[in-house]
Amino acid sequence: MLTFVALGDSTTAGFGDPMPDGSWRGWAALLADGLAPPGQVAFHNLAASGALSADVARDQLPAALDHKPDVAAVLVGVNDTLRRGFDVSAIGNAMDHTIGSLHRAGALVLSACFPDPGRLFRLPAPLARPLSRRIAAVNAVTHAVAARVPGVHLDLNLLRDAYDPRMWSVDRLHPGERGHRLLAGSFYDLLAVRGGPAHRRPDPEPGNPQPTRAARVWWMATQGSAWLYRRSRDLVPSLARMAIAEWWYDLRGIASDMDEAIQKEISTAVAMFADGHQAGATTGKPS
Repeated sequence: MLTFVALGDSTTAGFGDPMPDGSWRGWAALLADGLAPPGQVAFHNLAASGALSADVARDQLPAALDHKPDVAAVLVGVNDTLRRGFDVSAIGNAMDHTIGSLHRAGALVLSACFPDPGRLFRLPAPLARPLSRRIAAVNAVTHAVAARVPGVHLDLNLLRDAYDPRMWSVDRLHPGERGHRLLAGSFYDLLAVRGGPAHRRPDPEPGNPQPTRAARVWWMATQGSAWLYRRSRDLVPSLARMAIAEWWYDLRGIASDMDEAIQKEISTAVAMFADGHQAGATTGKPS
């Protein structure tokens, strides 16, 4: 029996890939079905909506280790970029602890770098630039940890279809079924090349009927609006602060100097994680 555990946030929890009974499925469940013949995979999805990298390390990792996984997926970091106290070193420390612990426990660990939200959502520059810097910082430390710890690492920026609007759900924040299938299939391909467990590639085409326009409007008016309200209490103020700061930097003509300073801080953090040492908790806070 192969044991697969998935850690992360709402994307790994399956948001954007609803089933007819109202539950969420998602890329990890799709991949689990392809790792081994039916009845030979024990799948445990520990991901939680809104999870930060620290939440995964503190809350989900112990439960994952209890399952003694053969394969473990760790996809987290996007929510960290939307918080006021963004700290690339703290994120890297949490990622290093989570991925390293799973690897030392004998699991083959899957990780990923994320698409650029500025490009994905075509945001105005004052919002796009700070969000892009933050996701680039998360991607950099995640890549550094993944490069040092043996495993399977997927860079979504290298997937042509990652920026295809058809891959995204009605809320534009989570993959739709097609996007979840893209994630599952991409991880499957990397596992197959590596000689990992690979029984049947997930079908890239949606298996459930696409939601009608009326269904999408109803979802946003009921479930979607509640989710956005909960998130907006910290998301909107953070985005507003970043946009105002970016406008101020541009006004004063110091944006390029700030970018250079941030890149130096990120490089320092990446170098420390690449060498297997935890970075200091105060290193690097890209706007």
